Amino acid sequence: MSDWIDIAALDAVPQRGARLVKSVHGCVAVFRTGADEVFALDNACPHKQGPLAEGIVHGNAVTCPLHNWVISLETGLVQGPDEGQVATYPAKVENGRILLDAAFLKHRAIA
Repeated sequence: MSDWIDIAALDAVPQRGARLVKSVHGCVAVFRTGADEVFALDNACPHKQGPLAEGIVHGNAVTCPLHNWVISLETGLVQGPDEGQVATYPAKVENGRILLDAAFLKHRAIA
């Protein structure tokens, strides 16, 4: 059974944008796609720790603002010729609110 944390209204995150969620367990980037899907990933690119919440969201991917690495919002896998992966966390929208799974956040790796 999951314990969901209400973090924000869906409208608080712009379409094709992101917000940073800070917790005692570290920072998580929450993304909203143009189709109003939400995804949550670690906020650090696996290449040089670029702040993914500041990246460009396109389709179901985000491009790191530092070195243009493209990362899947669905899997956290780096796309193209680059290699690596970012941790992903369960996220959903209910009644216009973005929710994150508290159990997954508590077990995330802390940098």
